Amino acid sequence: MRIITYNVNGLRAAIKKGFIDWLQANPADIICLQEVKAMQADIDLAPIEALGYSTYWFCAQKKGYSGVAIFTKLKPDELFYGNGIMQSDAEGRVLRADFGDVTVINAYFPSGTSGDERQTYKYQWLDEFFEYLNELKKLRPKLILCGDYNIAHKAIDIHNPVSNKKSSGFLPEERAWMDKFYESGFVDAFRTINPHPHQYTWWSARFPSVRLENKGWRIDYISVTEPLRAGIKDAYILPDVKHSDHCPAYLELNLQG
Repeated sequence: MRIITYNVNGLRAAIKKGFIDWLQANPADIICLQEVKAMQADIDLAPIEALGYSTYWFCAQKKGYSGVAIFTKLKPDELFYGNGIMQSDAEGRVLRADFGDVTVINAYFPSGTSGDERQTYKYQWLDEFFEYLNELKKLRPKLILCGDYNIAHKAIDIHNPVSNKKSSGFLPEERAWMDKFYESGFVDAFRTINPHPHQYTWWSARFPSVRLENKGWRIDYISVTEPLRAGIKDAYILPDVKHSDHCPAYLELNLQG
């Protein structure tokens, strides 16, 4: 199973920048997109479907905002739209697909960068989502959580941890949530393969030079529960894919045995 998570920061804009050409290269079996900022009806799906992908969408009620989608060449047995929490679902943040005994969750975590109100909501969402995951894990122990977590977990995951220690996305409370999340039975797939610094998935679009200088943050993750750890075959990021201010993160899992 080859999986990619990718915040496209507007799928229509990404398509204009060559997203479909990238899909033609067959980058993965399952592609989890965040911040699609579009309804299905807004996109010409024919070129995507011609490549063998079925598409499933969970959009925000507000047009042009948030939203997640799963493009998959593997047929899911069942889909669940949202996690049953009203505000999160109104913002189109969680889409779940079950493939046999493996569950893929595509999540777009809130950002707190716009101010205190959204930062407060981010903490609320994190608590609610953690409870959702723990309950689901009892029924579906083989979980894969793809998404834009909007948190750089450790100092190695951000270009300048000292100057960003008071920045949303690297606050102590957010990083503590990540600690709790991984201690609860999840594994950061990328870090099981790649222990090296200067590996990022997001660069500020306000300052184009920061991507050239690789002054980024790693805030996009694929995490798996412990029963899937042994199946991690490969994991890496794709910083040269540039349809967005984010780049894709990739995981290859061996599900045999």
